[in-house]
Amino acid sequence: MTTVEFRAHTPNPKGEWHSLQEHLQGVCQRAGRFAEAFGAPNLSKALAYLHDLGKARAAFQDYLNAVASGKRVAGEPHAIWGAVVAYLALRKREGWEALALPVMGHHAGLPERGEASSKLEEALREQKGALEEVLTALKSMGQMATLQDHLQKALEELQAKVQGDPYRLEFLIRMAFSTLVDADYLDTEAHFSPETARLRQRTYRLEELWNAFQRDQEALLQGASPSPVNEVRREVYQACLQAAELPPGLFRLTVPTGGGKTRSGLAFALKHALTHGLQRIVVAIPYTSIIDQTAEVYRGILGEEAVLEHHSAYEPPLGEEQGEAVLRQRLATENWDAPLVVTTTVQLFESLFANRPSKMRKIHRLARSVILLDEVQTLPPTLLEPTLEALRLLATPVEKGGYGATVVLSTATQPAFQAIPTFKELPIREIVPNYPEHFARLQRVAYERIEDPLSWEELAEKVRKRCQIMVVLNTRRDALAFLSALRGDPDTFHLSTLLCPAHRREILQEVRERLREGKPVRLVSTQVVEAGVDLDFPEVWRAVGPLDRVVQAAGRCNREGRLAQGRVVLFWPREGTSPRGPYRVGIEKARLLLTQNPPERLHDPQLYEAYFRELFTTVETDAKEIQNYRKGLDYPEVAQRYRLIPEDTVPVVVPYGEWRERLEDFQSAPSMERWRRLQPYVVGLFRHQVKAFREFLDPVEGWDVYVWRGGYDPKRGLVADYDDPSDLVV
Repeated sequence: MTTVEFRAHTPNPKGEWHSLQEHLQGVCQRAGRFAEAFGAPNLSKALAYLHDLGKARAAFQDYLNAVASGKRVAGEPHAIWGAVVAYLALRKREGWEALALPVMGHHAGLPERGEASSKLEEALREQKGALEEVLTALKSMGQMATLQDHLQKALEELQAKVQGDPYRLEFLIRMAFSTLVDADYLDTEAHFSPETARLRQRTYRLEELWNAFQRDQEALLQGASPSPVNEVRREVYQACLQAAELPPGLFRLTVPTGGGKTRSGLAFALKHALTHGLQRIVVAIPYTSIIDQTAEVYRGILGEEAVLEHHSAYEPPLGEEQGEAVLRQRLATENWDAPLVVTTTVQLFESLFANRPSKMRKIHRLARSVILLDEVQTLPPTLLEPTLEALRLLATPVEKGGYGATVVLSTATQPAFQAIPTFKELPIREIVPNYPEHFARLQRVAYERIEDPLSWEELAEKVRKRCQIMVVLNTRRDALAFLSALRGDPDTFHLSTLLCPAHRREILQEVRERLREGKPVRLVSTQVVEAGVDLDFPEVWRAVGPLDRVVQAAGRCNREGRLAQGRVVLFWPREGTSPRGPYRVGIEKARLLLTQNPPERLHDPQLYEAYFRELFTTVETDAKEIQNYRKGLDYPEVAQRYRLIPEDTVPVVVPYGEWRERLEDFQSAPSMERWRRLQPYVVGLFRHQVKAFREFLDPVEGWDVYVWRGGYDPKRGLVADYDDPSDLVV
């Protein structure tokens, strides 16, 4: 074969083949540019030159020709051969895994080190002819010297970044793999869909977003009436602007509920990124129920198209098939190439610890970015060690082996992460140093505690007497049981993840209108309403739960300070249930602290710190032993074990609103944009629930998505008797 006969991909719509040499060079340029952000461009360039060398074989070229002619043929593996070349050159040197594992897994996912080594050794022993074919092709393309140069420089980068730390090696392989996958997808996209590739070139710049923010903030300040709440919000905002000048690293943003945390946090992130030349802002939120609200706030400030909102993505198929339809599905995955990304905590962290290319494609974008973790206290305690280790590496300067990001831990109830060994010695700077004063000044509620447990009937009798009240319970099952005790009261509303987001949004709108107009409104909710949902009730009753949840619920009471004092009542439901695991431990710790302290101590931030210290010493913070598997470079096992939601949730489209049109639109031409448009009509069910209720579920052909054919109640949503693992993060 001559050089021009090596092809990487089948013809595009114009009938043009994609040359292998052009593809390798295109991926090299992109991947190297991406990795400059964290100081490893030669590592990523070497991966780029290696990744598709297996296509320079007669068997693969025959396969491409067959696919191009419309024949249905079995796939021809190619990824292993670039990995074999790297392994052959480096197997006696430390760090061979950083070159071989990403190449071997760039379609199927990062493999485990031992299994990969066995397969590579087997290929060396039993397929010497194929390897010789690849090496000959590499020489014929004139790439041998270039590859050797990048390999040598890659080893130097490895030594500088890893410094003998196994966690650093594990994380560097992840980030380099991400640059390779993203560059590969983008170069392939430029071949098959140049119009889509051109669309990516137009994006907002951070300077534009900062200018838009300043204009909106000026208008807001001019229209804000003097009040204690607005005075605190101004002080928080000014503190954020001042702290933005500080060097990148790890920060805490501690603001009492209603203190303007969402807006001021964005101000810090924008100004900080501009001041220090950071690339983007990633805001991670624990609940899909409030991601829409936060994104809407940001769009109102910055413009409709300025925010990339990423909930959860459908997963394209794995494997090495090269048919255009399969490739287009892969190309539909997100890569976070935007100045402002609003996503879920699940999406962020499960991508960081994943091994699938489609999920990991975006994570290199976190280097030299501002990562704002909203409601950070919701991070699962049982995963804290690996989670905090990843954040530590991201927030370490590039010149010290890290990734130059700024990480902001944002909440009203700061967890005592310094109790975890990973964070013990790490300097954390307070963006708002005088936050205890703000808590003292924003005491807008009085806490009460009912000592004796209440039955649902007793609770219902008390609630019926209130005109405007919110009751927050620990599980969906409890919410439905209490709703039944209220016996169809027309002024009662219900919020939980049994309702699809579009339905919840409409309920929230009606609840806000009733509150504003002084009409009766009794809202029964799970924790889905506690963090970030903008409600202002005169009275909130909260079933005793983890201490941070209690305080978050109180943040929906007298939020704007219009009353002299709101009323927050803590009670114990006699028939109540609680989620298993750390949530239940949190309830017991909170119950003990509430017994030992008067209710007014809930205004003191030091009580939350004591609570979290107690919780973290009781709960195993690496319960799944993920750190051991990270040391062993067992990427599939880490991905399996690192789950913010212990069990998979499956998207189920419910019969509400425009569900049918949105579903048909998605099925006709699947894309991330059309999937996002369908999301408001989707409820997540756990895998075991899908099996239990299969008679009510119709599968959507070709996707791990179902349509609900059972009942959907206008007040309760999905009304089957579900198990309720947590409701914490969905």
